[in-house]
Amino acid sequence: MSYQINSLNQLIENLAKLPGIGKKTAQRLAFFILKTERSEVMELAKALVSVKDNVKSCSVCFNITETDPCEVCTNPRRDKSIICVVEEPSNILTIERTNEFRGLYHVLGGALSPLTGVSPDTLKIRELISRLEGDVNEIILATNPTVEGEATAIYLSKTLGNLGVKVTRIARGLPMGGDIEYADEVTLAKAFANRS
Repeated sequence: MSYQINSLNQLIENLAKLPGIGKKTAQRLAFFILKTERSEVMELAKALVSVKDNVKSCSVCFNITETDPCEVCTNPRRDKSIICVVEEPSNILTIERTNEFRGLYHVLGGALSPLTGVSPDTLKIRELISRLEGDVNEIILATNPTVEGEATAIYLSKTLGNLGVKVTRIARGLPMGGDIEYADEVTLAKAFANRS
């Protein structure tokens, strides 16, 4: 007979469902939570429920927000002539941390992947095209440097290029502090292609 504590096992099983969390990490987290003060665990539980109750998708850009439209879309200091297209809301958080981009965003909700059933109709491409009716002069494609991300960028370049808007792609290549010796061929090729 194996040793069972139902509530602890249930917590471990639920934590293991999180991305990047295996069974051992889930077990470590569960025991950490078990040792933590009840008040701190309650704060965590409240934060989990609050995010599910209060966070929604912006009706304009499809970023995550508690207000609709989101703070980026309604900020008068943002450059409304430039839209940066990303795959997921988490990409916006990363870009915003650089403090370099001052335009608007558009979240596609993924990348083209015929093998998994993600087609242009599945993504928020029609909604992006409808946003071009305003003062938009440039679309910056910031999809991930994956096969799916590249296919999405190529599709969008062709589709949006026919609409008379400037379409650019973020540069890719070697990261700061990177070593050429350890760079893969695709990254190195992009670094040469995007040299300045």
